[in-house]
Amino acid sequence: MKKLTVLIAAVLAFSAPMAALAMDHSAMKMDHGDHQGDVAHEEVVNGVKATFKVMSMKEHMKAMNMEMPREMKETHHIAVEFKDAKTGKALTEGDVKVKVQNPDKSDQSKDLMAMQGHFGADFDLSKKGKYGVMCKFQLKDGKVRSAKFWYTVK
Repeated sequence: MKKLTVLIAAVLAFSAPMAALAMDHSAMKMDHGDHQGDVAHEEVVNGVKATFKVMSMKEHMKAMNMEMPREMKETHHIAVEFKDAKTGKALTEGDVKVKVQNPDKSDQSKDLMAMQGHFGADFDLSKKGKYGVMCKFQLKDGKVRSAKFWYTVK
């Protein structure tokens, strides 16, 4: 019986952090400032204007008035804003995935999280060179769209 109690306690202890990671951040009031960062790429895909911004994590954390965690290995935040190309209305619901091909041809993939008018995630762009950024997104209208571009870290 003690083993079962310990097992249940362990499962609950480990599931709480995972639940926090999985939560929807779109309703959270996080001040992202003016959402600094370079506009790395912009294009219209099937009636949706996608604007990609890349910023250093130091810049991103400063914009949110937060300290940079020491253990953080990600160096850059990639954000994408979607707008209806005709009306300019922000499109803030959907699923967004980004795959980054590193200069050494390895890659990293992440689901971007909805965050106050944009989708974003943190990536390790610590090596100098050319990164291939490929994005696949499905917004509320159900259409699957994609965009890709090169981003150079100097």
